[in-house]
Amino acid sequence: MLPGEWTPPCGNLCTKKYAALTQIPWRVFCKKGCDADGETWEECVGECNEICYKDPVLKDYQWSAYFDRSPGAESYSMECFHACVSGCGFKFGIPPEKADQVQPNRPSKTVIERPPLPSPPIDPVLVADDMPSTSA
Repeated sequence: MLPGEWTPPCGNLCTKKYAALTQIPWRVFCKKGCDADGETWEECVGECNEICYKDPVLKDYQWSAYFDRSPGAESYSMECFHACVSGCGFKFGIPPEKADQVQPNRPSKTVIERPPLPSPPIDPVLVADDMPSTSA
């Protein structure tokens, strides 16, 4: 048995597509697409959405999505998604041209800035009364 036969055909295709050393993380996500549990192309792509894009961990705090297992920055999530979909394409025999055109079904991870809470007004008379009149 040759080393190339030790891995499943889908994984071999991922290795060939993402062969450069700088593409190793995308090769891993491609293989996750190969190993996805979905029985159909659509289910496999749905799993790629779940793998590469995470909902915020803390309710109402969009920035908290970065705490989860997703790749983090939106550009990394896009690369992850496209690599994963490539694996799904290899698994289900979808032409690479079609797989490359699939877009994630997720809103962008743009960080939403919350406005600062207004500080209570300060009464200058009360502040002056709290100050000692002599030095220590």
